[in-house]
Amino acid sequence: MSEVKIEHINLTVEDPKATAAMLVDLFDWRIRWQGEGIYNGLTVHVGGDSTYIALYNNSEQKSGVNDPHYHAMGFNHLGIVVDDLERVEKRVKDAGFKTYNHGDYEPGRRFYFDDGKGFEIEVVSYA
Repeated sequence: MSEVKIEHINLTVEDPKATAAMLVDLFDWRIRWQGEGIYNGLTVHVGGDSTYIALYNNSEQKSGVNDPHYHAMGFNHLGIVVDDLERVEKRVKDAGFKTYNHGDYEPGRRFYFDDGKGFEIEVVSYA
């Protein structure tokens, strides 16, 4: 069997454009696509050539769209692998975010930060 990889994850966020801009700035990603999503929503795909994150929100979310797949759901954190942990941590701090929970254990080193909108992001390096 060939290797199975995750192509994307779809997250409901408060502001897809703002979250995408933050991820572009911090991780040198690009906006792959953006446009109308289900339930009059907005979706922004941000990432690289082979994987991305779909960031979603809709105008009817607070009024109770009856589809559990497009509501804010439990989410622990998003893990992003980078080559240069120190460079990315500096960028995160320079952008005004506070880093915490630094770890240096097998198989890699890591830190976490909150995006200010309710998502925790883990940045890890295996280099």
